[in-house]
Amino acid sequence: MIPRYTRPEMAAIWTPENRFRIWFEIEAHACDAQAALGIIPPEAAAAVWRHGAFEVERIDEIERETRHDVIAFLTNVAEHVGPQARFMHQGMTSSDVLDTCLAVQLSRATDLLLQDLDLVLAALRRRAFEHKMTLCVGRSHGIHAEPTTFGLKLAGFFAEFSRNRERLVAARREIATCAISGAVGTFANIDPRVEAHVAEKLGLAIESVSSQVIPRDRHAAFFATLGVVAASIERLATEIRHLQRTEVLEAEEYFAPGQKGSSAMPHKRNPVLSENLTGLARLVRSTVTPALENVALWHERDISHSSVERGIAPDATAHLDFALVRLAQVMEKLVVYPQAMRRNLDRLGGLIHSQRVLLALTQAGVGREEAYRLVQRNAMPVWETGADFLALLKADAEVTRALAPERIEALFDLAYHTSHVDTIFRRVFGSA
Repeated sequence: MIPRYTRPEMAAIWTPENRFRIWFEIEAHACDAQAALGIIPPEAAAAVWRHGAFEVERIDEIERETRHDVIAFLTNVAEHVGPQARFMHQGMTSSDVLDTCLAVQLSRATDLLLQDLDLVLAALRRRAFEHKMTLCVGRSHGIHAEPTTFGLKLAGFFAEFSRNRERLVAARREIATCAISGAVGTFANIDPRVEAHVAEKLGLAIESVSSQVIPRDRHAAFFATLGVVAASIERLATEIRHLQRTEVLEAEEYFAPGQKGSSAMPHKRNPVLSENLTGLARLVRSTVTPALENVALWHERDISHSSVERGIAPDATAHLDFALVRLAQVMEKLVVYPQAMRRNLDRLGGLIHSQRVLLALTQAGVGREEAYRLVQRNAMPVWETGADFLALLKADAEVTRALAPERIEALFDLAYHTSHVDTIFRRVFGSA
């Protein structure tokens, strides 16, 4: 994790101290279950909780000799627990500890991400209603198409991030699984009730069948979900970047007092936060392919996935956490320029109404191909010379033969394009 893009709350989940604390809880809860089943003495389980402790530096020291992190951890804990420590890890294998711990960490990380998404949704909702009827031009291929509202743009993003929240809830449910099944996952040396007890204590579900590891299709689905959320972040960030371009300037990131945009050009106000979000989204998406490649492990287990997950799990969750919080802040403070939106809306001399004219001609009895030809014939000079579209149509005898001038003028009413905004908002936000 890069400190620059890591919030303290997320960083805490991935510290060695927290990882070993979860390892200890897994082992201690397993001892409780084994004691209740009469497999180990009750006083041994009590001793683990009472005297169990560890030191990160000592674990690292032992691991340099053993070349095995779980053994190093158990050795260090045993130094504190004493002889009763021999009952720890009964019938368990390293993956029982590692995979269950990762499930806890990813679940807690997801809880933070869900809180972040709620911040984004709240900001999008507020700004969408604020600009529900703020007219702006809709663009396809980057070219002016027809009128829309800025609120509708934001409502679309709200709906998208609402779907992402549902996906993330599902991903959390899938990843929050516990496996305490022993070597090759057969429970030969450990009672399945131990797994059930540990799972309950840690708030996890039971893995229905583990080989010796939790199947990595779960993790692949989880990281793929993070990748989709990141893609949505980039889509919104890209929209802001386009709207802030000098030639457009319909909206821009808040520029704080004392902020500097360029080391060379004092006039610059750049969309640096949105550009940063674009980069962070790429980093998060880059974890999806390795996660997919981790699915195909050899037989019941290998560790080709291990080094990958040690990198992508903290990095992807930290980067997405940072990006979502930053996106919420960008949207809360986004500066919107309705007058510029209206200026751009009028920039093409009325061409945005071409479809209404086309449809009116067909309804008046003109064949569609002929109607298209008539409208396009009058539209092209507007592109090329800046002429007025309405004036050209009213001067075209073939057009006015089908449509009276006052009927043509009525087709240029912008309010026509907002007639169903309320319907769309109800679909997105509900009756409220």
